[in-house]
Amino acid sequence: MVPPLPRLTRSSDGSSPRAAYLHVPFCHHRCGYCNFALIAGRDDLIESYLKAVHLELCSLPRPHEVDTLFVGGGTPTYLSSTDLERLLHILGEWFSLAAGGEFTVEANPSDITEKKIEILLRAGATRVSLGAQSFSPKKLAALERAHTPGDIMRAAALIQQYEMDLSVDLIFGSPGETVSIWKNDLRMALSLKPDHISTYGLTFEKGSMFYGRMLRGELTPVTENTDLRMYELAIDTLSGSGFDHYEVSNFARPGHRCRHNEGYWAQKQYFAIGPGASRFIDGTRETNHRSTSTYVKRLLDGSSPVAFRESLSPESAAREAIVFGLRRLEGVSKKDFFAHTGFDLGQLLGEPLNRFINNEFLIFDRDYLKLTRKGLLVSDSIWPEFLAD
Repeated sequence: MVPPLPRLTRSSDGSSPRAAYLHVPFCHHRCGYCNFALIAGRDDLIESYLKAVHLELCSLPRPHEVDTLFVGGGTPTYLSSTDLERLLHILGEWFSLAAGGEFTVEANPSDITEKKIEILLRAGATRVSLGAQSFSPKKLAALERAHTPGDIMRAAALIQQYEMDLSVDLIFGSPGETVSIWKNDLRMALSLKPDHISTYGLTFEKGSMFYGRMLRGELTPVTENTDLRMYELAIDTLSGSGFDHYEVSNFARPGHRCRHNEGYWAQKQYFAIGPGASRFIDGTRETNHRSTSTYVKRLLDGSSPVAFRESLSPESAAREAIVFGLRRLEGVSKKDFFAHTGFDLGQLLGEPLNRFINNEFLIFDRDYLKLTRKGLLVSDSIWPEFLAD
């Protein structure tokens, strides 16, 4: 018998999560910078993956209505039209989207066809997150992406033709990239008239092929100064073009923020299904096994797919709430934080908070603690000190 998934389906106050994530691990190939839970060259696992997802969902005690759905990867649109339709049907049997809800599907530009867009629409999808990454052929090759700038333009036009929200993902700081290349990427992205743009600085993550190549001296990251110039260029260019810079890496036209991700940053509860998927309910985080084959085997054998489980202490949960909250440009309300966690923000953070304020990385704007422009540029170095208890 498959153990209940998730271990808790209702919080201590009787509420149920209003968001759900489904992970699709399949990809054309693994890009050099990627260390996500994905698999390439194993289409033979797709059928058993669909069965495993069905089993995982069947272990829920009942279907749920949610406000946001997010199907990510991997590359969901890598699946054939038939398999994509089957997967979304399975998902829809257990999670119905509330009126006015948001349903996002991640997509690779070269996968987008009219038939697949129609499948997404029939399933209720409202938003497509397009992994463009760059409009430079040279940069796309350096990132080991398989699509072309033309694929991006064609896919974006098709998504908008069917009146779905378009989000465009971009990467800056790739090896050999110049500020002028990044400036053109931003210009080209804006020419698509998207509703949302995400900009991510390239990091050489352990476990990625790029990390090994960097250690061997085969790849050299851009300088820290160049990386900061690119990030500031994104902030100024997109904000100056009518986009709301609402989170460290995310920009949206008014009314088009990614509501699903905002739920993560607000520490709201959410379901998660699929290999490597991590759910959060009532202070407990559970993560499924990252290996697609192991995930499938466990579920088909009647075992739990969960590989890791932790229950956060009140203090750890409060510290996470600060870090997630500070990623949002509006920051953290001291009053709301106390009401939600029972901790005084200043007393909890103590000396590190005073130091970051004195160094002008953080500021209190009336009731809100928020990052300054200077703090935005070094935010990743702030979080570890706030998480340590």
